[in-house]
Amino acid sequence: MTTSQLVFDPFSEEFFNGPWEIYRRMRDEAPVYYNSEHDFYALSRHEDVAAAYKDFATYSSAYGLDLATVRSEEPFAAKMIILMDPPEHRQMRSLVNKVFTPRAIEAMRPMVTDTIDRYLAKVDRTRFDVVQDFSAFFPVEVITQMLGVPEEYRQQVREWVDTSLHREPGQIDMSEKGMQAIGEAMALYYKLIQERRANPCDDMFSRLVAAEIEREDGGMESLDDFEIAGFATLLGGAGAETVTKLVGTAAVTFARFPEQWQRLLDDRSLIPAAVEELLRYEPPVHYNVRRSMREVDLHGVTIPEGKPVFLLQASAHRDPEAFSDPDAFDIDRNRTEAQNLGFGYGVHSCLGAALARMETAIALERLLDCLPRYEVLWDDCRRVAMQNVAGWSHVPVRVPD
Repeated sequence: MTTSQLVFDPFSEEFFNGPWEIYRRMRDEAPVYYNSEHDFYALSRHEDVAAAYKDFATYSSAYGLDLATVRSEEPFAAKMIILMDPPEHRQMRSLVNKVFTPRAIEAMRPMVTDTIDRYLAKVDRTRFDVVQDFSAFFPVEVITQMLGVPEEYRQQVREWVDTSLHREPGQIDMSEKGMQAIGEAMALYYKLIQERRANPCDDMFSRLVAAEIEREDGGMESLDDFEIAGFATLLGGAGAETVTKLVGTAAVTFARFPEQWQRLLDDRSLIPAAVEELLRYEPPVHYNVRRSMREVDLHGVTIPEGKPVFLLQASAHRDPEAFSDPDAFDIDRNRTEAQNLGFGYGVHSCLGAALARMETAIALERLLDCLPRYEVLWDDCRRVAMQNVAGWSHVPVRVPD
């Protein structure tokens, strides 16, 4: 029996439709995978991916997070915290961490709950699309409300994000429409920043305008408009996409493992554990790309300096060396087995992880009320084709008679 050539192409239809078998082969056959067509490397085992996320000196974020940007010769121009390495990253992170304290996130629970309830109240509870009618809307509403974006622009932010992330099979670079969408979002944020400089409000834009951070020379300095707009672009994008995809994946996964849905129906206290297992089983972000800052020897392969390196956390989560029976979805899984990389790891662990977990948990609680029994209409399900982000764009369900 001949084995087909191992090809990991994150811009292929095969990848968009679920690369789990490709990941398995990479872990077994090529834990340091090289793609000669696009000149990048990829790490797929949990131990290697987790170590790389923590080693920012070797695997730099300053050149971007996707292949199109990382393969350029210059550090990324946008002033986003996710595109910084320490010490610059540490200074910005210490500022924005104050916005995402446990107390601040918990104070948002009533607003999050009200937003979720408002959108779920609009659906036909006998038959609706979990993503198109529900989870596409409330996450961006939550994060943009937190930022201070006026209501009439909030869903527009989601559309801009979707356009910027969309990739057709074979497409590496952002489309012209995507670049235009990013430009329109930045223009909106610049406008709002100017308004907050003139008239501060109780929102994140106003707090960022008023904030000061310590620069490398020890001096204190306010954030400029470019830095604030970059942060808003990052937060709006992550806030719009992550929970949307996680809730859509939840509907699909629990339909495939109905006994696990029954466990939640019997015991709602298991919801937080279910969120963690969803993040492990099929995370909304499959990978991030780093740039190698030195030559790295790993598993008999040398990664040269200056190469894009894919860190495949979705593959790491199916590594049998890290998780027992990794292809099984089990909300009772022992959480101490290995590090969950679903919201990143190391200095770039997701700022809004606690908020995303809370949103997803509340959404699951409401779906349990709404859909104690449901069927997925599999023929009409559709996956997204996006940069970095994975999951479902259409998950129609119905309540059986």
